[in-house]
Amino acid sequence: MTIVETFTEIKELVANRHFNAQKEKCLAGFADDLIDPPIVEIIQDLNKRSFCFTLQSCFGHFVYDGQRDPYNLTPLPITEHIDSVEYRIAYVAFCIENNADGERFLAALKDITAFDPENIQFGCAEWFWKRQVNSFALQVEPDRFKHQDKAMLDHEEALYIEKTRNQFFYQLKELLIKEPA
Repeated sequence: MTIVETFTEIKELVANRHFNAQKEKCLAGFADDLIDPPIVEIIQDLNKRSFCFTLQSCFGHFVYDGQRDPYNLTPLPITEHIDSVEYRIAYVAFCIENNADGERFLAALKDITAFDPENIQFGCAEWFWKRQVNSFALQVEPDRFKHQDKAMLDHEEALYIEKTRNQFFYQLKELLIKEPA
């Protein structure tokens, strides 16, 4: 099951006395080579914070005729020769501690969607929440596909989503610079 199949609205933070042990266990199996290279620093920075840790992430990949690598990181070409593009969503799923720092960070994360609310969603994934309370997902996906982990887009929309994805990760990085660790 993928993260977005059970994407729901944001839930309230709940008490979780096992947060620190869960974070330690999750990060024990963590390796930078499992992260898409463009977002390694962002994920590392998130995991340094006492009030959150990442569960999964993806930079977002574009697959099309002539580019079949499902983990493609190269920018989409500007051309008239590509009709449709399979977009594999960009997202970060993480767990947030129910404390003052976590509450402040949760509120700041919600603000990231304001940049492009039609294409950036913040919410929860039921199956993550069942495994890990206080888990959230911030994703870049056209709203009509927000419950899917990939979408077929025409080339022009894919270029727009690529731009949105890049701005999304830039804003997340800026947020982490402003927020105390």
